[in-house]
Amino acid sequence: MIAFIEGEVMQAGEDYVILRLGGMGIMVYVPMTLARQARAGSALFLHTHLVVREDGWALYGFESEAERRYFTLLLGVNGVGPRLALAILGTLSVGLIQQAVREEQPEIFARVPGVGRKTAQKIVLYLQDKIGREEPMAGLVTFSDVDQQVLEALTSLGYSVVEAQAALQSIPRDAPADAEERLRLALRYFFS
Repeated sequence: MIAFIEGEVMQAGEDYVILRLGGMGIMVYVPMTLARQARAGSALFLHTHLVVREDGWALYGFESEAERRYFTLLLGVNGVGPRLALAILGTLSVGLIQQAVREEQPEIFARVPGVGRKTAQKIVLYLQDKIGREEPMAGLVTFSDVDQQVLEALTSLGYSVVEAQAALQSIPRDAPADAEERLRLALRYFFS
């Protein structure tokens, strides 16, 4: 198995990067959030997972070991293939996945395009056995009820859950508790 890869970004697509590595161009599928950040000419280090099938090989890359671990765990869920697992990790942070599993909230997974209600429930049930209660939560931030409303409003506007979380975290601590005002402040994050 290829455990990691490091190279110069030659090209970035919607869900992949092509890395120059010793005179070769290697295509690595990555979460959309990472593909958007990748810039041609920059160096990139990825933890990888190689998927071998009858019709070909595909290499999937992640910024952290935790993301790769959760990718592998998601592949164990009946009905979740590599592309859907990648979409989940491109939409939800590892911390949010842990929260959804621990608090039995399949609706968080159902927000990911391509994940239906039944698949979301399967993910939660499968991961409950795999994620120990003692495992530390990865970068999890809890939100008030008002902020939860703002999060839902942002995701309904088309922003990913990760983008919406980042916008919420950018709101000043002394901001009013009014949902409309907090939404306005959160939207500034995307236009600044």
